[in-house]
Amino acid sequence: MGGVSFLLRVTLTDRPGSLGLLAVALGSVGADIHSLEVVERGPGYAVDDVVVELPGGALPDTLITAAESVAGVQVDSLRPFTGKLELHQELELIEAVAAARADRLQVLADRAPRSLNASWAMVVTRSGDEAIRLAASGSAPETLLTRADWLPLAAAVTFDPNSDWIPQGWREHDTLLAAAPLGDGSKALLLGRVGGPDFRRSEVARLGHLAGIVSGLIHPPG
Repeated sequence: MGGVSFLLRVTLTDRPGSLGLLAVALGSVGADIHSLEVVERGPGYAVDDVVVELPGGALPDTLITAAESVAGVQVDSLRPFTGKLELHQELELIEAVAAARADRLQVLADRAPRSLNASWAMVVTRSGDEAIRLAASGSAPETLLTRADWLPLAAAVTFDPNSDWIPQGWREHDTLLAAAPLGDGSKALLLGRVGGPDFRRSEVARLGHLAGIVSGLIHPPG
């Protein structure tokens, strides 16, 4: 029976040896670390995303127990994961959007989840308070967004997951949301993470930076 991969986000004390102790702890329950990405670093702490594979039949909760057995380690979230951890694929996304023609918004929606470690992405605008979906990744929820009274946007933001404009189906799946303006802000790139983890400040900043670059390709000046 094959193994199952998970994305484990941890906050840990930023000191020499911390990652080594974490690796040993995860290895003690049979977990194989495939990749690690530093998401954010602050005074005395670091937030890391770790992709691990557990043997078939092993319980995912053993990862949490093992990780938190290390002093200074807290598990922020754990979710199933497929593919590779590719948080720094912005250049490929930008190149793909630049090479596209009439379907640039669709290319952006298709590529954004992998580049920004999200479950899905969509490009939305509004007419009155009504939301209009302009493009969406194949993994985007079937439940439609009906309201977008948070548009226009001036900067990249995260949203309260209990906001009343969020469809009930999204809330039932514990979907966390972040968005960044495109062009004049009347359109936005909306990202969803099903089951977490939270969007960190550094990730929101990267989302805003990327959306700003792509805006110049989708809405060239002049």
